[in-house]
Amino acid sequence: MCGRYAASRGPEDLAGVFEIEKWEPEETVLEPDYNVAPTKEVYAVLDRPLKDAADPRPVRQMRKLRWGLVPSWSRTPEGAARMINARAETVHEKPSFRRAFATRRCVLPADGYYEWVTGKQERDLEVEGKKKRPRKQPYFVTPADGSVFAMAGLYEFWRDRTLPDDHPSAWWVTCSVITTEAETAPLAVAPAEGPHALAEIHPRMPLMLTPDRWDAWLDPARTDPDDLRALLAPPPEGLMRAYPVTTAVSNVRNNGPELLKELEGPEEGTLF
Repeated sequence: MCGRYAASRGPEDLAGVFEIEKWEPEETVLEPDYNVAPTKEVYAVLDRPLKDAADPRPVRQMRKLRWGLVPSWSRTPEGAARMINARAETVHEKPSFRRAFATRRCVLPADGYYEWVTGKQERDLEVEGKKKRPRKQPYFVTPADGSVFAMAGLYEFWRDRTLPDDHPSAWWVTCSVITTEAETAPLAVAPAEGPHALAEIHPRMPLMLTPDRWDAWLDPARTDPDDLRALLAPPPEGLMRAYPVTTAVSNVRNNGPELLKELEGPEEGTLF
């Protein structure tokens, strides 16, 4: 799954990476976020015609979306925090995601994502019934070459019918991260003490799109489910590294570059 990630790159950086044609600095800029949690606003790259433009061609844009997809048919947005992930295996058929999968796909840029591992000693105590809430060690997963972690995403529009048309919050634009089975192959760079494959951290991972798939994924003219499902293949193995980070990231109120600092090993009490 993907329940928390880091996104510190600014729009100027991302605009060059993704060849953005349109973004509004006064509307688009977000502060660097080292602890992105559900319902927060995040950057998204998408191809879509410009509003009220005479030219109907799709334009690559950078937009701010809210993480936690609200289907267009929802009566309320209350379930958004539960719709942060869509499974690659079923995204084409689930009512909440299939329309967005067909025509509203995006890329969600990140530095990487966090995932939590229950330490062996903690698991043993839990099995013995001596501890009900095991302490988990967070790991940060990121491309080994330092490139942008481009997560496959979906976006959707939802109209709040309780508000007038001209209200700034009348329309919600929300998104979800597509996940896939975690790699079982060795990490490109693994911690000396701890997991040596992504599947040892968590059975799921965000679906990372390599640059050769960006154009096809973002193209709104591609609507055939079978054609699109071919783009959901996992990325090549061995592109990622993972390392332990401070348990401070577990508190969503904590935010700063120190959360990405690599620890020499798991924190005390969270041994793998």
